[in-house]
Amino acid sequence: VDNTILLKKFLDNLDDSSGQAPRLFVDLEGNNLSRHGTISLITVLLESEKEVYLIDVTTLGHITFTTRGVDDQNFQSVLESPKVIKVFFDIRNDSDALFSLSGIRVAGIEDLQLMELASRTFPKRHVNGLAKCIERDASINFLERRKWQAIKGKGQDLFDPSRGGSYAL
Repeated sequence: VDNTILLKKFLDNLDDSSGQAPRLFVDLEGNNLSRHGTISLITVLLESEKEVYLIDVTTLGHITFTTRGVDDQNFQSVLESPKVIKVFFDIRNDSDALFSLSGIRVAGIEDLQLMELASRTFPKRHVNGLAKCIERDASINFLERRKWQAIKGKGQDLFDPSRGGSYAL
C-alpha cells in the first residue's frame, strides 16, 4: 500500500459486513522504532480476509493515518478504537513511536508477549522475544521450523548491520 487509492481500499476492507469488529494483527518497522526514530512500514493481517497488507509509511507519510475511507474512518481512528482488536507482539516501541511521532493513542490492544508471560509455567523474570516464543510454543513440525529459521535468517541478513544489512528502507 503506497498510494491513497490502495490505502482507501485497505480502510474499506476493514469494514466487516458480519457486524463484528475486525481483528487485526499489526507490526511496525522503522529505523530506531521509537519516539527518536521513524516508522517506515506497517504490516497488517486482517483476520477476516486472511490477507496481509504492507503499508509503506515512508512513501505515504502522515496521510497513512489521516486518509479516510468510504465510512469516514482513517487508520488513526482504527488504531485508537477500543472496539477494533489489534494484536501486537511487544507493543512497547510501536506504541511509543505511534504516540510520539503521530499523536496516536492506541486502544483495543492484545499483546501476545504479555499473554505468553502470563501463561508461562517456568520463571517469569523476563519477557521472551518472538523467536524464543516460536521456538518454544509454536505448533509446527520440523520442516516448518526449518523453513521459519531460514526466512528469519534472510530477514536478519537484510536488516542487521552486523550481517551486512541496513535498517533503512
